[in-house]
Amino acid sequence: MQTPETLTGAQVVVRLLERQGVRTLAGIPGGAILPIYDALSQSARIHHVLARHEQGGGFMAQGIARTTGVPAVCLA
Repeated sequence: MQTPETLTGAQVVVRLLERQGVRTLAGIPGGAILPIYDALSQSARIHHVLARHEQGGGFMAQGIARTTGVPAVCLA
């Protein structure tokens, strides 16, 4: 009998982003979202772009999504 894989909430979030086709995530690591960044470091599919401000991260994600047609995410 195979044991089911145990995932953290952060790992679930990253896997769902991968399933949705997200290839780029713009954001600022820190605080309560650090577990998501830990899980993100294990992803070979999602590239992280460091934003200097939350608003800039949102604009980056929107610009990437509009120009490529692929979803992008801002996490701040």
